[in-house]
Amino acid sequence: MLVATPIGNLGDLPPRAIDELSRADAIACEDSRKAGKLLAHAGVKARELIVVHEHNEMERAKSILERLGRGQRIAVITDAGMPGVSDPGERLVQAAANAGFAVEVVPGASAAISALVVSGLPTGRFVFEGFLPRKGSGRKERLQMLAGERRTTVLYEAPHRLERTLADLIDAMGGDRRVALVRELTKIHEEVWRGTLEDARSLYDGVAPRGEYVLVVHGADRPDDASDEDIGAGLAAQRAAGKSTKDAVAAVAAALDVPKRRVYELATRS
Repeated sequence: MLVATPIGNLGDLPPRAIDELSRADAIACEDSRKAGKLLAHAGVKARELIVVHEHNEMERAKSILERLGRGQRIAVITDAGMPGVSDPGERLVQAAANAGFAVEVVPGASAAISALVVSGLPTGRFVFEGFLPRKGSGRKERLQMLAGERRTTVLYEAPHRLERTLADLIDAMGGDRRVALVRELTKIHEEVWRGTLEDARSLYDGVAPRGEYVLVVHGADRPDDASDEDIGAGLAAQRAAGKSTKDAVAAVAAALDVPKRRVYELATRS
C-alpha cells in the first residue's frame, strides 16, 4: 500500500491514510525518525519500521516480498509526498507487481502538482522532470531538450544547487523565460515567487536559498515558421551529437514544430 504523506503541514494527512498505517504490519519509510513523528501525530501505535532509501531499495524489496507472501500488510511512505516520485518506492512497486501482489495507493499531497497550480503558469499540459542530472553530458542534454519544450516544466532542486540550476536554465533558455519558484509548501513560511529566470538569479545574488524548491518553468513559445536553413542547422546539430537520421528528424520536428515529413525530405536530400 503506497500512502502519500503531507509535504509540510501534518494536518493534511487524510483519515484513510491514518487507517491504512494503523492496519499495517510494517511500514517502509525513508527515515525512521520522521516516520515516528508522523505516526505519533496521527495517533498510530508503534509499528515495525523498515528503512528504505535509494541505496537499499532492491535489497529491501526482497524481504518485503517475503512478508507479502506471508500475508502481511506493508505500507510504504516517504518523508513527504507520494512514494515513487523522486523518492523511493518505484522499484518496490515494480517488484511487487511482477511478483503478482496487489498494489494500492492512498492519494495525497504532491509538491509538483501543488507548485504547478499556484505558479500562475499554464497547467493544461506539463512535464515533470524531477531533479536534473547533476553534471556531465546528461545534464547538458536534458537542458537542451527542455529549452524547446512547449509544455510547462516542473523541476525539483535542493537549496545549495539552486543558483547553479538557474544559471544553467538561463544559458539554455534565455533569461526572459518565466518561472515560479515555490518553497516550504503548506508550511508557515510558504513562498511563491514569480518572474523571469534572470530576475530569479538576481534575487539570490549573495543570498543563501533555504528549503527545498520546486521550479515551474514556462514552456517555449511557438517558433516562427522554420526555414529550410533552420531545419538544416537543426539536423546538423543532431547528427553532430551522434543521433541517427530517425532520431534527428524527430527531435528537429518537435523543436521547430514542423511536420516530420518535411524534415525527413530535407534530411535525405543528397
